[in-house]
Amino acid sequence: MILNGGIAGRFWRGVGLVVLLLAAVVALGPLLWTFTTSLRTPAEAFTNPPKWLPTNPDFGNYSAVFQQVPIGTFLINSTIVTVLIVIGQTITCTLSGYAFAMIRFPGRNAIFGVFLATMMVPLQTIIIPVFVIVKSLGLTDSLGALVIPALGSAFGTFLMRQYFMQMPLELGEAARIDGASQFQIFAMVYARMAAPAVATLAILNFSAFWAEFYRPLIFLQSQDTFTLPLGLVGLQGNLGTGSISVVLAGVVLAMVPSVLLFVFAQRYFIEGVTAGSFR
Repeated sequence: MILNGGIAGRFWRGVGLVVLLLAAVVALGPLLWTFTTSLRTPAEAFTNPPKWLPTNPDFGNYSAVFQQVPIGTFLINSTIVTVLIVIGQTITCTLSGYAFAMIRFPGRNAIFGVFLATMMVPLQTIIIPVFVIVKSLGLTDSLGALVIPALGSAFGTFLMRQYFMQMPLELGEAARIDGASQFQIFAMVYARMAAPAVATLAILNFSAFWAEFYRPLIFLQSQDTFTLPLGLVGLQGNLGTGSISVVLAGVVLAMVPSVLLFVFAQRYFIEGVTAGSFR
């Protein structure tokens, strides 16, 4: 029985490993193809059958990106927008998540339910009202049009609320007995304990808004205000006549910040995602 159980356990572990390897191939395959195609000449980009490795790597595609579009301007714009949104959402979502989790007030659950229901509303259905508001504020074709509407987040509030709800109320009560105000309890006690969740929220927001295309497409008109994903569209050329290798070289350059962020901050991300799993 023990022998059979051991064999069965190894078999299912092997099956799980195979499934994980296949999932990794599916996930990383498009990224590998993007990188290798960015090193091909235009003539090699559409070879049939496709080749995973370029015959003669051409790093000139990367220099062509800088020659064809002002990628430095796009990079600065994306950095400004993404950093401001990350900071803004970290502050607002942490405060609102703490309020919904730790402060009792009339209608708390009902308000949170309504707030959470906004996650079910697609962005496409509210983009016109948001555009009208942005236009009335005089923010059309400016980076503020991307930053201000994104300073709040129902998902971020939900994430922080769930994390705060796992924390012991006794800590706040002890601080209150010592004379701490509600904000001091939040800042000195709970906010510090919520660092993994804050890091997770920041990483998710950075990845999402760094690669955002839809809202910049609607709100921005002049090239000087374009963010990186929108600006790279110019590499396609008129009627898509540009080199696919140059386009994908631009895509690879755009992915570098997100990849580096995850590599150096993955420990905090994993801590935030798994927090509470073993409590």
